Parts: sequence; C-alpha cells; structure tokens
Amino acid sequence: MTIRLIGYSASYPTLRVIICLKELGLPYELEPPASYQSLKDEDYIANKHPFGKMPVLFDGDFRITESRAICRYLASKYQGKHNDTILIPNDVHKAGLVDQFISYELSYYDPPLSKLVYQEKFAKKFFNKDPDPEVIKQAREELAKVLDVYEKLLEGKEYLNGEYSLADLVHCPGTNYVYGAGHSDLWDSRPNVKNWWSRLCNRDANKKSFEEIKNFWENLGK
Repeated sequence: MTIRLIGYSASYPTLRVIICLKELGLPYELEPPASYQSLKDEDYIANKHPFGKMPVLFDGDFRITESRAICRYLASKYQGKHNDTILIPNDVHKAGLVDQFISYELSYYDPPLSKLVYQEKFAKKFFNKDPDPEVIKQAREELAKVLDVYEKLLEGKEYLNGEYSLADLVHCPGTNYVYGAGHSDLWDSRPNVKNWWSRLCNRDANKKSFEEIKNFWENLGK
C-alpha cells in the first residue's frame, strides 16, 4: 500500500515528514490540497485533520496528523526495513532523550523560528504583507538565546543525542528556510551549532529535499 501525504511541500511541517520518508527509504505520494482555503472545508476537517491543518498521512487505512507524531510513527513502524537508518534508538534511555530533544525543538526552538519563516518566506508571497522588522528583530533575539543553549547541548557531540536521530531531523526544514533567508549568522557564530547544521545539510535526504524546495520557490517567483 502506498503512503499518501497530504500537504504542500513548501509547508515546513510537511517538509519535515518528507525528509523523514526519504531518510527511511519509503516511497510515497504527495497530494497537495486543492487550495489553502480547502483546509477549512467540512470534508477535510471530518476526514483529514480536525483542526484544518497539514500534513496528514495515510498509511493504508490508517490516518495520522501532526508532523512530529507522523515522524515518530514512521520511525517506529519502518526504520531498519528499507535501509539501515535508525531515527529512534532501541535503547529506552536513548529513545527517551530523543523525545526530550524533540520537546525542546517544539517548545523553545520552533516558536521564534516559525515567526521568522512566516515573515521571510510567506508573508509577502502568500498573504501580501510586508515583513515586520520589529517582529523579525524580536524573533532573532529569542532564537539567539535558544541557540546559546544549543551551543552547550552540542558540546563534544556531533548530534543532539550523540548519533543522528529524529531529534535532529525535526529541526531541519525550518532551519533551512531561516538560514537561507539572511539569518545564517545565528548559527555560524556558534561553532558547535554551525558544525551540527553543516552535518545535517550534508545528509542525502536533506540535500534532496532542500533542492526540491529551492526549485519550488524559484518557479514561484517566475
């Protein structure tokens, strides 16, 4: 049975799942919604996402929403079956720490990052709004404090959990957007964070996904 992923590839939560699918070597079909407004249709809310969001993943008859939950599900069911990539360690302590770092990403890393993604990538192109310099300034300050903590978390380690895991993967899509939108100094000024991000960028799943998204934005501007 083919895995179906509902969402726009330019949406970085959807991109998070795409990267996960590529890491695990899983074939899938991407089905973009008819329109952004269609996410609020009764049928979509009843049969796809109860809050009218994306992504949504169908694995046969099984439906699951929310990008981090989807990635956890995919890793739990499929890791090691198509390649040797392990995103959630079998060791209960290591697996617990993966969840810990995913929680850090959700609670502290993503909020300022998502502000920058909206301002730099989506406000003008999709909502005809000029980026707000004050929001950008505040988000940069918030993210800088978070990355100061990450600099310490990554001391003596290549990845957050020591070895590459889902904890690292969940950070990738939003970071790619913000890093390439004129805010690379936030990562590059912190050696441990810079090296971590460089390693992540060099993974095949990320390189392929980032190139596809780059082409999307270039075509959108034509």
